[in-house]
Amino acid sequence: MALNPFRASFRAQFFLIFLACCALMAYALYAEHVLHLAPCPLCIFQRIAVIALGVVSLVIALVGPKRPRGRAFAGILALVPALAGAGIAARHVWIQHLPPDQVPSCGPPFAFLRETLPFMALVRKVLTGDGQCAKIEWTFLGQSMPVWTLICFVVLALWIAFAAFRRR
Repeated sequence: MALNPFRASFRAQFFLIFLACCALMAYALYAEHVLHLAPCPLCIFQRIAVIALGVVSLVIALVGPKRPRGRAFAGILALVPALAGAGIAARHVWIQHLPPDQVPSCGPPFAFLRETLPFMALVRKVLTGDGQCAKIEWTFLGQSMPVWTLICFVVLALWIAFAAFRRR
């Protein structure tokens, strides 16, 4: 019997999404601590989106709404961090593809910004990006980590939409 994740139950699909988020975070931590790739502020926000998606997916898998409206609500709830992460990753890819003379200058470290700026000002500053976010230090098949993260977010968002809104 072949295991097809798209034929799995609603709860199993969201548990698999949770496991995918765990795998993404495991690789991010591996890249940081073993490969010594320091995450830029946009990378940190993408990690937050992956963690949020993982937590929401785990809760959905544990609760497992039975009615179509409950499943649709759960899907929308899971799509929020997936689409937010895709937006952040897309912004990061855009910054990496700017001509060198248009890349924003490097700002103070994230830890300093976190201690000195109010939350919304911190979010605005990070999403603006800086020169650190434009550096490409890692590639796989010719694409940078933010490109792969964007692909993962889009695939997960499509999977969520399929799991939550398909007829059963």
